[in-house]
Amino acid sequence: MDIVNHWINGAAFEGESTRTGPIFDPALGRVAREVRLATTGDVDVAVAAAKAAFPAWADTSLAKRQSVIFTFRELLNTRKLELAEILTAEHGKVISDALGEIARGLEVVEFATGIPHLVKGEYSENVSTGVDVYSTREPLGVVGVISPFNFPAMVPLWFFPLAIAAGNTVVLKPSEKDPSSSVWMAQLFQEAGLPDGVFNVVHGDKVSVDALLEHPDVASISFVGSTPIAKYIYENGSKHGKRVQALGGAKNHMLVLPDADLDLVADSAVNAGFGSAGERCMAISVLVAVEPVADELIEKIASRMSGLRVGDGRRNCDMGPLITREHRDKVAGYIDIAAEDGAKVVVDGRGVTVDGETDGFWLGPTLIDAVPTSSRVYTDEIFGPVLSVVRVATYEEGVALINASRYGNGTAIFTNDGGAARRFQREVQVGMIGINVPIPVPVAYYSFGGWKDSLFGDSKAYGPDAIHFFTRQKAITRRWLDPSHAGVNLGFPQNK
Repeated sequence: MDIVNHWINGAAFEGESTRTGPIFDPALGRVAREVRLATTGDVDVAVAAAKAAFPAWADTSLAKRQSVIFTFRELLNTRKLELAEILTAEHGKVISDALGEIARGLEVVEFATGIPHLVKGEYSENVSTGVDVYSTREPLGVVGVISPFNFPAMVPLWFFPLAIAAGNTVVLKPSEKDPSSSVWMAQLFQEAGLPDGVFNVVHGDKVSVDALLEHPDVASISFVGSTPIAKYIYENGSKHGKRVQALGGAKNHMLVLPDADLDLVADSAVNAGFGSAGERCMAISVLVAVEPVADELIEKIASRMSGLRVGDGRRNCDMGPLITREHRDKVAGYIDIAAEDGAKVVVDGRGVTVDGETDGFWLGPTLIDAVPTSSRVYTDEIFGPVLSVVRVATYEEGVALINASRYGNGTAIFTNDGGAARRFQREVQVGMIGINVPIPVPVAYYSFGGWKDSLFGDSKAYGPDAIHFFTRQKAITRRWLDPSHAGVNLGFPQNK
């Protein structure tokens, strides 16, 4: 069976490990290939390659770095369908969704092409007589990236193009469930002219994660995943002296006011709840309906759900399978929990008719009404195609519900009342907010990240935060001596 190898120092690398993990084709329900699972020694080899490549890459001119990023962008855009097919084969998302993922990743690559402007310092002349102060931004060194299974291309693209453009070298540890896209992008970057060792990919599980967290030559860690693991990454990376940005889980609410356009809301709820089979941290998983709109809205959503085609992402379907059989079974189990807790299952995705192999990891879109806020269906991040409806009497009750959540990743409000929307954006305790926009993922020149248990560390992904995260500032105070120099003065410097 084909084995996906690591990519270290510009070439495929088998390493010393004898352990491998299965890579499934979720639409077929069977193992398509395997991936090598690194030992600590394999991670050491990757970090050593990145460390060796760092001095020359950091000294490479901004113009040259920018040129390599531009070339990578052009190659990625030209060959995006090839990458999308890899994503569909290993993750299961439909081709159109995979292409959308790549498009959002390309936005960050395009932002990275502006690196000469992004790392400019500041300058103040004559802060004291004959004294000037200026600042520079310099790369950190070797940086680690640990990315999740749900966006195998986009999430790595949030980090490595900016890290590399800023002069760092990278060791990426992608999800072992769908790792091939990361190696594909590393090979493409080499084709774009990136020197060997600047971008390395090492596969694995907790062994390789811990090796990166503890390695003395890794300066920072960037992570996206579940909240418990994000907290673990943050605590252990920080303990070992690293900068850490760790983006965690979510339970995103959509607040619907009675004046909203319910057709727009229904379309948005279906798109945001069931796109990518609900396996995204910005999915809408709770629809908070301010009465008296819930009954009409549920009817509109259910009618749209009936027209969705679930099946193999290569067959022009609307929604594909879940990533593994175990995850599918776990998500499906929440439907039983909902019924036990007194909720009403309006649309049950179990037993859905699919356009695909019977062994695929299928679960159709599911709609559950009157979900108690004490139920695990409401409190847990389900990470699947399950949309819960919670009914409230007022706007204030809806906002209080959202703010009481332990998560604070994304939220949305649907209304035609500008005053209510403005009030919402000020009162809600969430990092990313949509106003009549269901999935408010910021464009690349703003930063992505939530509040509360959705973000550990104080740096968000991409945008301005990424430049500060992947560089360190130096402040230089300078004076050039002139013939009027007054000789030695041991007193403390003073402004005059």
